[in-house]
Amino acid sequence: MSRGPCPVCARGARDTALSITTDERGTVEHCFRCGYTSTENYEHRPDTFADPSTPPRDWSTKAERIWCRTRPLRGSLGEVYLRARGCVLPPADGDLRYLAGSERHPPTLCARITDAITARPISLHFTHLAADGTAKAGSTDPHKPDKHPLAGHRKRGGVIRLWSAVTHSLGIAEGIESALGLAHLHTPVWSAIDAGNLAALPVLAGIECLVIFADYDRTGIRDAQRCAHRWRAAGREVTVWRSKTAGEDAADIARRVSA
Repeated sequence: MSRGPCPVCARGARDTALSITTDERGTVEHCFRCGYTSTENYEHRPDTFADPSTPPRDWSTKAERIWCRTRPLRGSLGEVYLRARGCVLPPADGDLRYLAGSERHPPTLCARITDAITARPISLHFTHLAADGTAKAGSTDPHKPDKHPLAGHRKRGGVIRLWSAVTHSLGIAEGIESALGLAHLHTPVWSAIDAGNLAALPVLAGIECLVIFADYDRTGIRDAQRCAHRWRAAGREVTVWRSKTAGEDAADIARRVSA
């Protein structure tokens, strides 16, 4: 273990508040003064060093650093992947961008997660892609899944604003790909990230019509109906789309409806 100045609260070049520990899993930095923690070699995958007893935090310098390295989807492997999945490419000002691959991590779709009510950024979500961009990375290692949020950050109550501009109507689905498939039928759309967030989606001021795409499984259908019931109880118009065929996603439904 070595010591050095913290990148957040350093008090000079001779500051030693930051501990730096390196082993076969990577490098961990922790500041004993301000609490800053970085697992640099694991920043695009689940943080095996995270303390489960520590409450998740909102946006951090680590999240900002990663987000600043992203670039627009168009012309990237992210666009190749989305088009291969039959997705609509979201506007450039939405919260889905591309993170180029390196020796440490594969090419990645990087999404900014924001609070559903306040729109403040709280975390990131990563979808790792195959080298040619035509599919997800397909990892079988539980410590390196091909889709995951940024470790140690709050996901609950968050959404991915694939379209930044929303007026009176909104489409919502669990995953990014499902939401961008729904975009063939309705825009603007957001991703709720998972079924739990979809079920708890708060009734939002100014949104009078909600279109929900439910995943084809018991949990997906149940939680979509929970969301629909709450919005209808608040006097909003709600439409729920769901597949009747296993394996069919929103893009498949859009192709069938338009045929």
